[in-house]
Amino acid sequence: MPLRLFLLPLLAPALAALLLFLLLGWKLDALFVALATLSGSLLTLLAARGALKRQLLTLARQVRTRAEGSPAPGGREDERDRLEEVANLQGAIDSLHQQLSARNAGLNQESRTLTAVLDGMTEGIWVTDAEGTVVRHNDALRGMLQTAGNITGQRPLALLRNDVLNEAVIRACREGASTRLELTLEGLFPRTLAIRVTPLGNDLPGSAAVFHDVTELRHLEKVRKDFVANVSHELRTPITAIRGYAETLQGGALQDAVMAPKMVDIIHRQSERLSELVEDLLELSRLESREVKLTGVDVPLAVSASRAAEVVRHKAQGKKITVELNIPPGLIGRGDERGLEQVLLNLLDNAVKYTPEGGRVLVTGALEEGRCVVHVRDTGVGIEPRHLARIFERFYRVDKGRSRDMGGTGLGLSIVKHLMGAMGGEVRVESQPNEGSTFTIFLPAAVPSASATG
Repeated sequence: MPLRLFLLPLLAPALAALLLFLLLGWKLDALFVALATLSGSLLTLLAARGALKRQLLTLARQVRTRAEGSPAPGGREDERDRLEEVANLQGAIDSLHQQLSARNAGLNQESRTLTAVLDGMTEGIWVTDAEGTVVRHNDALRGMLQTAGNITGQRPLALLRNDVLNEAVIRACREGASTRLELTLEGLFPRTLAIRVTPLGNDLPGSAAVFHDVTELRHLEKVRKDFVANVSHELRTPITAIRGYAETLQGGALQDAVMAPKMVDIIHRQSERLSELVEDLLELSRLESREVKLTGVDVPLAVSASRAAEVVRHKAQGKKITVELNIPPGLIGRGDERGLEQVLLNLLDNAVKYTPEGGRVLVTGALEEGRCVVHVRDTGVGIEPRHLARIFERFYRVDKGRSRDMGGTGLGLSIVKHLMGAMGGEVRVESQPNEGSTFTIFLPAAVPSASATG
């Protein structure tokens, strides 16, 4: 406070008293009265100043505690014990505090809502500052990046080690440019991420990136492309043979009594192969789209195996292969009768096809751990371990040339896998080169009826 503002209220009463007594002619008494008045004014001013200081200190403490979010200590003072200016200031601060509290509550609610929305998204999201440092992210991003460490406070290059992504973030922060890119994360479970990096906009510094996990999509695209390529290749071989021999016959070979029958026989075999391929493709398509409605009935596995063996018996006899069935008559599985026969037929057909002349195919069955188990063993050429994980894939062949020569479509085992899965079962394979193979199917056992158990 300036000195003149302090002295004016202090000296004014004393000077007024001095002038009054001088006018009345009380010269000596005027001095004492002025001094007394000055002393009283001084004491009054000091007391008022102390009270004002205490009220301001109290007000300051209340402001600090409210700014920290805590309630003001103690009860509210009586308005009469405060100066009017302090009271007005107190009221203004209370009003401001209420407004700020309401605004902070609204901001907190918006922040919680935004966090809930971000964490509920399947896409990963991060937000960076103007320097490209991550300042915020959602829960999905952590799973996509497969990291347990801190993401906040990291630079893109430190998180993903990808120069293209790092440059995209820098361009978004500095130039306001948007970028789309795709990268593959190596590891135990490789992932393919499609990423869009954009500036924040609205004059806000920094950038945002949205991560989409497209691993399954890219896998399906690859499966589709491989399927189309394999189907085209498989169809081309019989169609080329049929067309070639038909053109040869039209060109004059039809009159050749020796070659014409052979060519007609080849055309017939290739047309059968083409028909089998189309039928297998349609069957596999129906299974994958779940158009085939499989029933769940009690199926005697010995009967199903006998019917399947009867179909391949002629082919087995032609190669002098012995087909033995050893399934208990009382082994009853729960599944689709037609589907189970097709499974056993495909397995037996493969066993006979890849077993050398004079070999042996053995079919056994038993009840193990509450499930029906059927083993189809052969003494064939066997399968190398590196092929076992993919043996049930469509068109996958261990020896492509030999499989085509034997008339296989490459879809039989894939159909077996889909049929067993649709019936609530599974199929496995064990094999060693030159030691034969064993295909095993597992099927739910039939539940004994009350009359059977009673």
